[in-house]
Amino acid sequence: MTTANQGTRVLVLNSGSSSVKYQLLDMTDASRLAVGLVERIGEQTSRLKHTPLATGGAAREQNGPIADHAAALKAVAAELAADGLGLDSPELAAIGHRVVHGGLKFSAPTVITNEVLAEIERLVPVAPLHNPANITGIRTAQALRPDLPQVAVFDTAFHTTMPESAARYAIDVATADEHRIRRYGFHGTSHAYVSRETAKLLGKAPEDVNVIVLHLGNGASASAVRGGRCVDTSMGLTPLEGLVMGTRSGDIDPAVTFHLVRNAGMSVDDVDALLNKKSGLVGLCGDNDMREIRRRCDEGDEKAQLAFDIYIHRLKKYIGAYYAVLGKVDAIAFTAGVGENAAPVRAAAVTGLEELGLAVDGELNAIRSESPRLISPEYARVAVAVVPTDEELEIAQQTYALVTPALNS
Repeated sequence: MTTANQGTRVLVLNSGSSSVKYQLLDMTDASRLAVGLVERIGEQTSRLKHTPLATGGAAREQNGPIADHAAALKAVAAELAADGLGLDSPELAAIGHRVVHGGLKFSAPTVITNEVLAEIERLVPVAPLHNPANITGIRTAQALRPDLPQVAVFDTAFHTTMPESAARYAIDVATADEHRIRRYGFHGTSHAYVSRETAKLLGKAPEDVNVIVLHLGNGASASAVRGGRCVDTSMGLTPLEGLVMGTRSGDIDPAVTFHLVRNAGMSVDDVDALLNKKSGLVGLCGDNDMREIRRRCDEGDEKAQLAFDIYIHRLKKYIGAYYAVLGKVDAIAFTAGVGENAAPVRAAAVTGLEELGLAVDGELNAIRSESPRLISPEYARVAVAVVPTDEELEIAQQTYALVTPALNS
């Protein structure tokens, strides 16, 4: 796909289940002109934080209820316009959207058409927390700039390199193929970016490094990356499988669903809501914010401590499993909101794994920084790293490459 638009800017919209992250980038040098976050959408305590980097102005905040994603994106557009960076600028080449689920059909960035949008909507049942928000972001952006290319960058794309032995479930093959049931994986832009940055941190090429990436946020996933290619990941057909998350259960015996339907009188929709929205950390202790959970742990709250222990237990199981899948591990990389900021999580995740060559230096782990860094002692056989993810840059680069004639000639 090419376009006559000679603009060099890309607006990246990352519409999550209760948040919108955005960045406006100039792709001539990948510099950020503006960044922002709208969080707690749908709550009374919604907040929009906008930083106009191009003008060097101070960050601005709006506090108060933001009803939905459409209202959030309109507020973002107004903030950009106030800095002379409005969506009507001829410098804007495209808008890139993070889309969680691309199914089998989308394994690369794609210019959004009505047909593409319909396919994304058809995948809502397997990404119920995120695809609806992604769709709202796309439609709102289309309404604001109907003439501009809109590009979907899919979370599932990086994981398409998994071998069939990792991607297939052990169910009847004909049924699986008919209904396209398989492991797709998510957070792909983050896993791709972080695995490459981890190799760079070690002074090696991505093809020479085996990395376990732990993307720990409200949604959480792990991946085993061998030589720059994903060979396994914790999320599956939907983002529900795998690690304990903010509101999602992660791994669970499938028969729990049958049990609840048959014996608790719950409908399938009830169970869906339970496992996606009322489980995980919030189901265990009533909070899905790791900062609050750690505060409660420090005060001796037993429910919070149990939730933390279950979270760490699951995390350790995946570290061990992916160590076995890879055979040789050069590094473990923590990323995303919890992974980058929660030192107690990082320390607890590797405690007891010394025989695998894993250790964390307490002083290094306690340092807060926005730069990639090692937190393992020099003697550790396996590097432990904190690598801030940059999904927005990854999305911007893929979007710009798709819509720019010079990069498609």
